[in-house]
Order: sequence, then C-alpha cells, then structure tokens
Amino acid sequence: MNASPSSAAQAAREGVAARLVDLRRTAGLKGYEVAARCGWHKSKVSRLENAVTLPTDEDIRRYLAACTAQEHVAELIAKTRVADQMYVEWKRIHQTGIKRRQEVDVPLYESTHLFRVYCSNVVPGLLQTQGYAESLLTSISDFQGTPNDAPAAAAARLARSHVIRDGDHRFVLLVEEAVLRYRIGGASVMAGQLGYLLEVMSLPSVAFGVIPFAAHRRMWPLETFMVFDDERVQVENLSAEINITVPDEVGVYVKAFAAVQRMAVYGPQARALITAAIDALG
Repeated sequence: MNASPSSAAQAAREGVAARLVDLRRTAGLKGYEVAARCGWHKSKVSRLENAVTLPTDEDIRRYLAACTAQEHVAELIAKTRVADQMYVEWKRIHQTGIKRRQEVDVPLYESTHLFRVYCSNVVPGLLQTQGYAESLLTSISDFQGTPNDAPAAAAARLARSHVIRDGDHRFVLLVEEAVLRYRIGGASVMAGQLGYLLEVMSLPSVAFGVIPFAAHRRMWPLETFMVFDDERVQVENLSAEINITVPDEVGVYVKAFAAVQRMAVYGPQARALITAAIDALG
C-alpha cells in the first residue's frame, strides 16, 4: 500500500519524460543537439528525459521549440502540472501558511457527492472544531517550520466543512479508536471536540464509524486518506500530500476503505466509545 502513491507519481513523471523523448526522436534529433539548441548543458536534457527533474513551463517551451514541435506545448505543460501535483511536500504546500491550502480545496469539496474518509491519527478535518484544528495546525506549522497562521487556517477549515450541512453530499467517516484518546490541544479542547462528534454524527448525511481497539483486524491501520467519489484520492503522510487519479490506484483505496469500514462500529456503539473517551478526560 505505501508504495502505491509514490509509484503512481513516478509513473506520471516518467510519462512526461517519455513524451519528450518521443518528440525529440520524431524531430530526428539527439539529446546533445536539443541541449545545444536550448543553450543547456547536455546533462539537463538527460535529467528531463530520465524523469530525474520535472521540466518547468519554460523548459518545455524551449525543448519543443528546439524540436519544432511547439503545437504540443499546452499538452506537455498540462501533463507536467498533473505529475507535479501528485506528490507535493507539505513544506511546499504550507510555505506561506496553511490557510490558503484549506481554501484551495473548496471547489473539490463542493463538487463531491460521496466522501469516504479514513483517519488513524486525528479527527477528520471535516469534523474538527476550531480549538482542535488550531491546536493541530499549530503543531504542524511548528514541526514543518512554516508560517503559523493556525487561527485563520482553522477558521478556513471550518468554513470549508460547510458541505457537512449544506448541499447534496454524503459522508462515511472512519477513525481508529485511538483518535478519540489522543489529547490534541489538551483535555478541554478534546472534550469540546468529542462532544461535537456526538452532535454531528446524528446528521442524516453522515455515517461516523469507530474501529475499536478490540476489533479483529482484517486490515492493518493505514495512512490517512480521503476518497472523493470514485475519481480522486488524497493521501497524507508525514512529508507530503499525494493525489491519485489513476483509476486502478483509486480502486486500491476504495477496496481498503471497504475493509476498514467493515471493522467499524456505528450508532450507539460508536457513541459509547466517544462517551468513554470523554469520561477518561476526567
């Protein structure tokens, strides 16, 4: 499972590189000839054609001009941007703060009909309170060494979550029981967060499940991921966000979600686990 997202990202990068090679060969040129026409060292062409480095927009324009294939510029730029967004380091995403990242996803959230969310380490962003989100995003900014705009970013996250109550959306959200026990922001913040879970899980559009500590594991704990309809998966690991749109790769996560979904408890059983976590706060 862990190799899947990076392999998809690498495959997309290799697809861009292969297209460059194809266009160069169609033009009847050698790599060193393209380098000379572009005013580059020949090693740069090698890096581009072996998917070591993704080309910039300007690289593509100059490379294709050298190959007299300018009609393919838009195609290659689009492919490169897709490949570039498949695996993006958090430090790059958050380089000006986290608020902007919350706002960018609003159109995706508003256009998605079915959300499937699995979290093994934190409460899903769609269900976070202001206090919980602020505490979590502060920790993230501190760890990454990026600008800390946690209050504004948390407010933007909550604004993005309006889809929980507005529009024609359905949500299946799963957490490991440990998520209910991790004290993000301290006891009072967690009490408010857990209380909000009890409130929001009663919404008709929301199915909220908890995978108990005692569940018979048919699937090991996974990285946090979200499936948007059957079209896209966002995977979060420590260093990067991974975006998957290749149907076979999306299917792997849909299959995994079905496996963890079968281990979860819902309704009164889930409420009992949340209430026990609240009681444990003292």
